[in-house]
Amino acid sequence: MRLDQPWLKNPATQAVCQAVAADGAQVLFVGGCVRNALLGESVSDMDLATDARPEQVMELAALAGIKAVPTGIDHGTVTLVRNGIPHEITTFRKDVATDGRRAVVAFSNDIEEDARRRDFTMNAIYARPDGEVVDPLGGLADLTRRRVRFIGTAENRIREDYLRSLRYFRFHAWFGDKAEGFDADALAAIAANLDGLAALSRERVGAELLKLLAAPDPAPSVAAMRQSGVLANILPGADDRALAPLIHLEAGKMPSGIRRLAALGGEGLQAALRLSKSQASYLAAIREAAAGTAGASELGYRMGAEKALDSLLLRAAFLEQPLSSELEMDIALGASATFPVKARDLLPDLKGPHLGATLKELEAAWIASGFRLSREQLLKSVR
Repeated sequence: MRLDQPWLKNPATQAVCQAVAADGAQVLFVGGCVRNALLGESVSDMDLATDARPEQVMELAALAGIKAVPTGIDHGTVTLVRNGIPHEITTFRKDVATDGRRAVVAFSNDIEEDARRRDFTMNAIYARPDGEVVDPLGGLADLTRRRVRFIGTAENRIREDYLRSLRYFRFHAWFGDKAEGFDADALAAIAANLDGLAALSRERVGAELLKLLAAPDPAPSVAAMRQSGVLANILPGADDRALAPLIHLEAGKMPSGIRRLAALGGEGLQAALRLSKSQASYLAAIREAAAGTAGASELGYRMGAEKALDSLLLRAAFLEQPLSSELEMDIALGASATFPVKARDLLPDLKGPHLGATLKELEAAWIASGFRLSREQLLKSVR
């Protein structure tokens, strides 16, 4: 089998491959770019593996006039940039020791050793620069069936890096066959190693969960996380009952990990997942609005169109209610409205707290009118 992809034939990418192979080294594409190409999905990142040592890759790149960045040279990774396209080149490796969070590695000359240290069989498929597919562990058969399967023993792979428990659910959400369901051995190994999740950094957990939730339909994976005990472990108090209704209501809208995380809830989301301040603020705002009673146009006015829509999608999912056919029109009406009265319009007759209270009353009346009351009509009501 050979890949026939425009990105593979790109002159810049081929120049990188030729540079690394100039002294006879092997160089192969691996991981997501190969997996996605075989599935007919888009390819964004260029990851390659080689038996050349990282210092040698740097030297070969310099000889070819290609920019080399030692992004992870201690672990065997060098990024070569040609025509603005980054290519991450990593020397074949094997694990020497692991502690559930990170690994001590040694360089290898053996592609099968490199493949065996990876997580899932579908991520251990390689392709040569001419497109020839190299499948040392039989991952192609699993990929064809969209079966997410750990390499070797699931428990061993998980104990090498406990984040792989979350990655299992994420990859199943994106690439797994939902009709076939989940691998029983994988779920059993995940459930038996819940304690290891506590050793992971909250940033890694949060990033992995948001990637999972951004899948087209993550509800089955999140349900499996709940059933295996993972969800309660990483996000105490989370409840996935509103997630499937939310995904149904989204109906083709762009998936949002933060919106779907808001549907799950949980205790101390920012601390539990180390969300950024902007992510935490957005999530809190839409959850608060979803729990309130303000209508679509008012939320559009107060929050803007994006937050208002997310809030109302959440509310409908929590209440298991359909969306109004005029929802987005009502949101747009509010989002485009500008309150016509300014504080200076009420001076000098009103000052201090009385001024603020009157402005709020006028704003409420204006919203209730469907934003139709004019400045003159509003001011007349206070004279």
